[in-house]
Amino acid sequence: MNNVNLVKMKVEGSSKSHSRADIISRDVESVIDEPEIRGGTNLGLTPTETLLASLIGCSNVITHRIAEKQGVKIENLDITADAKFDKSGASIIEEIEVPFPEVILNINIKCDANEDQFNKIKEQLKMYCPISKVIANSGTTITENWNKV
Repeated sequence: MNNVNLVKMKVEGSSKSHSRADIISRDVESVIDEPEIRGGTNLGLTPTETLLASLIGCSNVITHRIAEKQGVKIENLDITADAKFDKSGASIIEEIEVPFPEVILNINIKCDANEDQFNKIKEQLKMYCPISKVIANSGTTITENWNKV
């Protein structure tokens, strides 16, 4: 591992209730919460939704970086995540080793990439997206459905 690229990160959380945590990182504040039906105030994404949102956000950033490195211009990029979630662990029923057995990313991209460039973008996203790496290495199957529009 190249220690030059190893950086420290700090994210702080403050419990405001049984379901809400106020999060601070750098100078950015966020809320993680549960919906009202589960006793929350619905002021933010749930922890599990936050995980999927992180995957979408990271896929967006890394796809743009890969495209830029190849000289490809992305005009539009939309990503949705459809996941299967075994809530047995979160419901304190039983320990689950892989709470998300499957995540499907539907990636719609409008860009000027030729076939070779497009294939490299698709191939390299799995290689370089740290959130995808963490989730996949936990045992989750991530399927990427790319649609060039």
